Amino acid sequence: MSSMPTTLDGGRYQLGQLIGRGGMAEVHVAVDTRLGRTVAIKIMRPDLAHDEIFLTRFRREAHSVAQMNNPNIVNIYDSGEEIITFENGQTEHLPYLVMEYVKGQTLRDIIKANGPLSQRDAEHVMIGVLSALEYSHRMGIIHRDIKPGNIMISEQGIVKVMDFGIARALDDSATTMTKSQGVVGTAQYLSPEQARGETVDMRSDLYSAGCVLYEMLTGRPPFTGDSAVAIAYQHVSEVAVRPSTIVPGLPTAWDSICAKAMAKDRQNRYATAAEFKNDIIAFMNGGVPTATAFNPLTDLSATKAQQLPMTPPQPATVQQGPATQRFNPVTGQFERVNPDGSTGSLRTRADRRAEIAKKKHKRNVVIASIAAAIVILGIAIGGWLWWDHAQNATKFVTVPTFNETTTEARARKQLSDLGLNINVKQDADSTKPEGMFTKQTPAGGKRVAEGSTVEVWFSTGPRSIKIPDVTGYTQEQARSTLEDAGFVVESSVQTEDSATIAKDHVTRTDPAYGTSQLKGSTISLWVSSGMTKVPDGIIGKPQDQALAALSQMGLTVTVMQEPSDTVDKGSVIRVSPEVGTSVEQDSTVTVWVSTGREQVNVPSITAGESLASARAVLEAAGLSVKVDGDSSDGATVESISPSAGTSVDKGSEVTVKTKAPSSPSPSPSGSSSSPSSSGSGQNGDDHDQR
Repeated sequence: MSSMPTTLDGGRYQLGQLIGRGGMAEVHVAVDTRLGRTVAIKIMRPDLAHDEIFLTRFRREAHSVAQMNNPNIVNIYDSGEEIITFENGQTEHLPYLVMEYVKGQTLRDIIKANGPLSQRDAEHVMIGVLSALEYSHRMGIIHRDIKPGNIMISEQGIVKVMDFGIARALDDSATTMTKSQGVVGTAQYLSPEQARGETVDMRSDLYSAGCVLYEMLTGRPPFTGDSAVAIAYQHVSEVAVRPSTIVPGLPTAWDSICAKAMAKDRQNRYATAAEFKNDIIAFMNGGVPTATAFNPLTDLSATKAQQLPMTPPQPATVQQGPATQRFNPVTGQFERVNPDGSTGSLRTRADRRAEIAKKKHKRNVVIASIAAAIVILGIAIGGWLWWDHAQNATKFVTVPTFNETTTEARARKQLSDLGLNINVKQDADSTKPEGMFTKQTPAGGKRVAEGSTVEVWFSTGPRSIKIPDVTGYTQEQARSTLEDAGFVVESSVQTEDSATIAKDHVTRTDPAYGTSQLKGSTISLWVSSGMTKVPDGIIGKPQDQALAALSQMGLTVTVMQEPSDTVDKGSVIRVSPEVGTSVEQDSTVTVWVSTGREQVNVPSITAGESLASARAVLEAAGLSVKVDGDSSDGATVESISPSAGTSVDKGSEVTVKTKAPSSPSPSPSGSSSSPSSSGSGQNGDDHDQR
């Protein structure tokens, strides 16, 4: 048989590590190189390529789920069939499904690791499961295998139902799969009608969902046993122990909800997934669920006649003196067994006859079951004898387990000593040093025929690859893309302001994208704080340049105008918030643009007014004074320039033309007897002449 292919669809899908394995398929994480996204690919096991039953199931899943689009159902993106070549040269078409990749855990693994869920967590998971079933039932699809292993919980807490591999359309459910394919489903979550090989409907899914709810609340399935037959028998004929008796303090309303969902008679179950979901929501919001009116014992007695054609587990009995006590699995208590086989007090003769008739019917069923079991046992023994003969005819050996210390020479010798061949392959996609062992197939511990070939890979050494551009990605998307490319991403991130990248989205990587780094290198992520900065260098810039710079920083601008004595007209005077301030993206910034110097009118100055008075008026108007003429304070104004009423820039210079003050009038003659009076006439003559 050939190994599983490493690429599909002509190289479009690059297969990665194995993340799941089921009865008919393997699931690998992969990269869709065309769309650049991580996907999960379910590939049919090559050894089942000739099995028409499994091929039918596999193709049915693609057809069933491709029709559906629901947030609680794992989406199918694509499907196809890859041609593989077996070692004998025969080719075969290997079907595959390309599915949504959900990073998280199955509910089975969560319960296994942590035990029972809290009531709120159980409610959250069940609402997701029932929402998925409500949608699929509305689309006419019954899942038929609801169980914890088919329920994924993503890292974000989203519930995803998967594996519709045995799903069937509602109008195709009348024909069960028991004749050719066995009872469909998983024993611990099997509805009574599935166990009996009868027709199923959407209420069969609700029974299985009830079993899942029971396990979430208690940490264990409702029925367990040594075999699938014993468990299936309990589904048909026994009532599960109440969850509140397993988990002290658990509200008894959960007992009623589980019991109604797991009613033996499907007529007594929830009619739809929506009804089931609404009952849980009502209870968790303080209401009374409708399930409290359901009586599981009445439901059981109504279906007692419908027994499985298999050997039932016998009730435990204890002898105490002349009386016998028997444990009743329905009530969970020991009851007295009377000589006539009845329990409790002696009954009337008519009741005894009815009881005897009932026992006779049950005995007939048991005999038929034993006969069927003998036939099944005969088939099993025959199969075992055939297998034993086949084992003895061919010598089988155990494949050794190799590790990182295994050299090529050592692997060759170990396999040769066991009679096995080796096919050495180069692993060019490994981050390990050159020559180190990376993987093998078959895996260590497997039993293979002597002479078989074991493929062993050794690293060619880490290779350099370019860091992909994850700018603008969410942290989860960036991590997934970088890890898929072969890098290790630091758990912590750095934050920085960004004008264009949304908060918590990636702004850059360190090293930067596009640079080549060794596969396995560590990459740091920087993410946006959701803030941006008011840029420096816009004060004094022309308005259009400043607005462009602010717009590039993802800011909205409001423009105001005001005069300025220092900033040229049309340029930025100031901004609020101030430059360098961190603000939220798309914040509004106010910019003040200069209209130039302030204009004032030259005030009116009266001719003859003193220079001191004129100076005071002009300076009060914001103008400077230049004196043309006498500059003493006693000088008088003749004129000003510019003239009064002229509009000029504030601070402009006004020229004031002045003249000296007038001389004082002379004193009357002869008023003095001083010696100088003798010359007064001459002085007066001189004055007159002037």
